[in-house]
Amino acid sequence: MAEEKKVAPIGVWTAVKPFVNGGASGMLATCVIQPIDMIKVRIQLGQGSAASVTKNMLKNDGIGAFYKGLSAGLLRQATYTTARLGSFKMLTAKAIEANDGKPLPLYQKALCGLTAGAIGACVGSPADLALIRMQADNTLPLAQRRNYTNAFHALYRISADEGVLALWKGCGPTVVRAMALNMGMLASYDQSAEYMRDNLGLGETSTVVGASAVSGFCAAACSLPFDFVKTQIQKMQPDAQGKYPYTGSLDCAMQTLKSGGPLKFYTGFPVYCVRIAPHVMMTWIFLNQITKFQKTIGL
Repeated sequence: MAEEKKVAPIGVWTAVKPFVNGGASGMLATCVIQPIDMIKVRIQLGQGSAASVTKNMLKNDGIGAFYKGLSAGLLRQATYTTARLGSFKMLTAKAIEANDGKPLPLYQKALCGLTAGAIGACVGSPADLALIRMQADNTLPLAQRRNYTNAFHALYRISADEGVLALWKGCGPTVVRAMALNMGMLASYDQSAEYMRDNLGLGETSTVVGASAVSGFCAAACSLPFDFVKTQIQKMQPDAQGKYPYTGSLDCAMQTLKSGGPLKFYTGFPVYCVRIAPHVMMTWIFLNQITKFQKTIGL
């Protein structure tokens, strides 16, 4: 009995470690990347170029404007990234086990990434909605601003004013965007890391940085069109008659395509790529360092 009690905690930690490490690395990366994410949202809302948005934010609201919604961003990472990275590690481990320990082909990694992205998006959608609304609040007329004080206040207000199910408003495009992003990010990272390590003979640091850069670009290219639609859906306000500008994500996509063409979906791509790639790189680097530290203390 005594031996069983000693083994149980180890089994629990083994099961939750991918989720804990994933969430922690995502939250640390978010603390660094939040200002760029804020600029990206403002560009998507039509406030101008990266330079003009940055200048206006500093002039009108000060440095604190760049960290508007940080609490929601951290909450999003604590839910979304915890779920997606943890799920991806578990799914790939199961797949490798079923493949007799051999490395997975790219299509299986992509399937694991798609599934992990869907799981993470469903869990993190409420925090993502709160983050988008807090970041977009200063762009609205004073009478329409929601004035959320933090992420938990935003979640409470949304639930009280619009109903609990409103927390998953825009969940459809959020899930699709997350599936596209994670397919690009996770599958390309593993594939690139294997190639750089086994074929190019790169060391650990070079492999992590190089594979992260590749996966960041792939994630941005795959996900930006869905991120654009998601942002438009989540920040929309009803007009005087109570009518919303879009009936759903498909209607938003069709109106955008009709008015601006395919390239409209890639509005702000350079900033989005600059935001995604460093976040991906820092997430992997933090994850690598956290794992190494845990090994040194016997976890």
